[in-house]
Amino acid sequence: MATPPPIPFDNAFADIQAATRRHRAQHGCGAYTFEDGPALIRLARTRLPKRVLELGTALGYTACCLAHGSPLVQVDTIEGDPEHVTLARAQIARYNLSSRVTVHHGQFDAVLSRLSPGYDLAFFDGFAPPLDIILRMRHLLNDDGVLVCSNLQLAGGSDAQLLAAELANPKHWQRLDPIEGGRTAVLAKRPSSV
Repeated sequence: MATPPPIPFDNAFADIQAATRRHRAQHGCGAYTFEDGPALIRLARTRLPKRVLELGTALGYTACCLAHGSPLVQVDTIEGDPEHVTLARAQIARYNLSSRVTVHHGQFDAVLSRLSPGYDLAFFDGFAPPLDIILRMRHLLNDDGVLVCSNLQLAGGSDAQLLAAELANPKHWQRLDPIEGGRTAVLAKRPSSV
């Protein structure tokens, strides 16, 4: 397979983002695309994670952004929709990133139970983050690892209150500058002894 041309930083993988929008319109599914891929690339370039966990692959846009930002990274991304898994694997292969991005098919909780701790960055981009999934992601993160969490505004009722309390817990998390116009939280995991 031919090596794709260099990707401009400010427009990285825009074709996957556009394909995701077209797919959602045709498929009528929940494959929404993340809007601020360049911020993920900058975050990966700044933090240089070696292992990244992503929940919510869709067609692979953010997995490619995270892989593009850190040259040594291995990305584990989880997707429940089998059609999205197939489409994401094809997009990732198109950019020669298959050796650094693994798409796991299954429900978040089932796949997370099979993964080993040691992630430097975790990105949640599913519908609304349930507290138990955030706690599992925290367990899988290294101390000082970064949690990037979108769709917090979609949580409701007591779930939203419990989630907000966890993410505001200064013993567990240090807030960093948000991305995606403030809609996506970025937090560093506090060391367990704090």
